[in-house]
Amino acid sequence: MSANEPSKPTPPIPAPPAKPMPRKVPAPAAAAPVASVPASSSSSAEWGRVSEDGTVEVREGDAWRVVGQYPDGTPDEALAYFVRKFDDIAFKVHALEQRQQAGGASAGDLAKQAGHLIDEATDAAAVGDLAGLRDRLNALTASLSEATEQEAQQAKELVDKAIAERTLLVERAEAIAARDLSKVQWKQVTAELGELFDTWQAQQQTGPRLSKGLSQQLWKRFRDARAVVDKQRRAFYSELDDTHKVARDAKSRLVERAEALAPRGTDGIPAYRNLLDEWKAAGRAGRKADDALWARFKAAGDALYAARAEQAAAEEAESGPKIEAREALLEEAKAVADESNIKRARALLTRIQQQWDELGRVFPREKERALDDRLRVIESALKAREEVDWKKNNPETKARANDMSSQLLEAIEKLESELAAAEKAGDKKAAKTAADALEARRTWLSALGG
Repeated sequence: MSANEPSKPTPPIPAPPAKPMPRKVPAPAAAAPVASVPASSSSSAEWGRVSEDGTVEVREGDAWRVVGQYPDGTPDEALAYFVRKFDDIAFKVHALEQRQQAGGASAGDLAKQAGHLIDEATDAAAVGDLAGLRDRLNALTASLSEATEQEAQQAKELVDKAIAERTLLVERAEAIAARDLSKVQWKQVTAELGELFDTWQAQQQTGPRLSKGLSQQLWKRFRDARAVVDKQRRAFYSELDDTHKVARDAKSRLVERAEALAPRGTDGIPAYRNLLDEWKAAGRAGRKADDALWARFKAAGDALYAARAEQAAAEEAESGPKIEAREALLEEAKAVADESNIKRARALLTRIQQQWDELGRVFPREKERALDDRLRVIESALKAREEVDWKKNNPETKARANDMSSQLLEAIEKLESELAAAEKAGDKKAAKTAADALEARRTWLSALGG
């Protein structure tokens, strides 16, 4: 309703007007009523009139019939109200005629609807050409009679088809019930049987109506097959419920033990990890129970790990000066590589290592490992230098090197003589062999420091 449109009075009560009227909503002041005023909103208003007390009548043939009373409105409003009632019926009649002309609708259904509309248009609380509507409906009913007979034959064929389809559903359900139900996947079987049942219901709702005896016979077979499957399924899930109950009880105890670890803080984490292993071995307790119990179990673990996080944060804050001190020692340790005297380099590194250990543990552990790795690089470099020096200055190694050097010197002297003799004799092959051997011995001697 727009802002400028006046509020409408309470809808009137159809005839007979002698019945008590409901309480009316106050309406704007109306013009003085007249004996009979046609409504300009519809030509159907020519079939009605309004008396001074708001009583509305409709003309049917030569007679006038009271259809209701509209005391709180103007005559135009009163007549327009009952004209709209007629328009509603006329619209239904027109829609029915359109459906009949368009085709595709059941002639029997259309004939039934036409009968209902005839009843509705008879003694209707409406103003308009009600007799004309009834004539149109009677003509429509007559035109539908032959089509109704054809539909009866088609309906019989549809019933035969529906019987075959429902019989097939019954046979498929009985085939499921005949399986070895101890080895089936119940989720799949339940889905198959549910699909058959949905199809059965859909055929009942949208398909043709079967005879009561045949329908009950088919349904009994279908129901019995479902009962066999349902009985086995209930037994399976009853056993599963027992298994879930055992797991649920076990996990409930694990939750209580986990929650009891809270006062131990970080020290309770190893015990919680053991409980977690037991949790994994306890089996399933059903989705809802598992989710609820796991939420409590996890919360208990989160409290322990939160305590460890707080401890780690405190240790990390405490380790700040230690980290700075180790960084300074690493800077000092760079001099180890620059010190040419290995003994002094070892003494310097030993002192740094002692100071390093005296500082104690550093947190977080990742930072400690990173610092240790940097010091370890310096230690490894010095150790490699020491190993080279040891090999070089070891008396046994020197003795073996001197012995080897003597042998190589003798071999070189001999090869030089052989090379000179071969060159003097013009034996190129022997000269090349002696030269290659001589070069190899000289290389070995150079490697020994000779």
